[in-house]
Amino acid sequence: MCRKLLLLSTLLVLNLTVYAFKATTETTNNYILENNNSEISFSTYSVDLYDKINDTDLDFDAFKYGLKGYLKLQDKGGLKNTKYLTIIDMSASANSERLFIINMETQQLEHKSLVAHGRNSGGTYAKQFSNKVNSHQTSLGFYKTAETYIGKHGFSLRLDGLEYSNNNARRRAVVIHEADYANANYIKKNGRLGRSYGCPSLPKKDYTAIINKIKNGSCLFIYHPKSSYLKNSKLVNAITTLIPANS
Repeated sequence: MCRKLLLLSTLLVLNLTVYAFKATTETTNNYILENNNSEISFSTYSVDLYDKINDTDLDFDAFKYGLKGYLKLQDKGGLKNTKYLTIIDMSASANSERLFIINMETQQLEHKSLVAHGRNSGGTYAKQFSNKVNSHQTSLGFYKTAETYIGKHGFSLRLDGLEYSNNNARRRAVVIHEADYANANYIKKNGRLGRSYGCPSLPKKDYTAIINKIKNGSCLFIYHPKSSYLKNSKLVNAITTLIPANS
């Protein structure tokens, strides 16, 4: 009799343990939310996805931080267009392709492009960043793409800054548009890419297709390893627990 009671007690404990484990895991938007070892899980996932993208021009730290913010915004339901993650690496030379568009559904790099930084941020390399109106500098951080419009630069895409470092994007009219100073021919003639008033302006080639892909609520991250931004950004320092279910 005692053995039977012991066996039944053991089975009950095991069932409760399994139930408790299942209760700590919930699925949202094709992602698994895990409460344990989230940083290790994210680290593994970020490395695996970076390897799938297979382009060493994309700095791993820029990718890792961009992915973390994307997942956190996704978790909060803050992204309407979850298909694309755009990363602009402002630590790279302006003469290199430093805008990367990642298709998060196929887990492939879909586009690379030259992109300008603000005229007061630096020459070939951007070194100074500001969120102030009329600073003519690039603003670091996470943005959400918004609506398109036709302005003085033609077809353009508005951006909404999501952090303390870029929340004046609307007031500053920081948008994505094409520019005749943002192409390889300008580099050949002048030794470096031209600069904007703070907008991440693009070459005319393919810019319409780029805007149409990432418009209406996708995540865009402008990165630089500037210690003050990395230290103070809530999204960069967020502990994400979102791990893709098919990873």
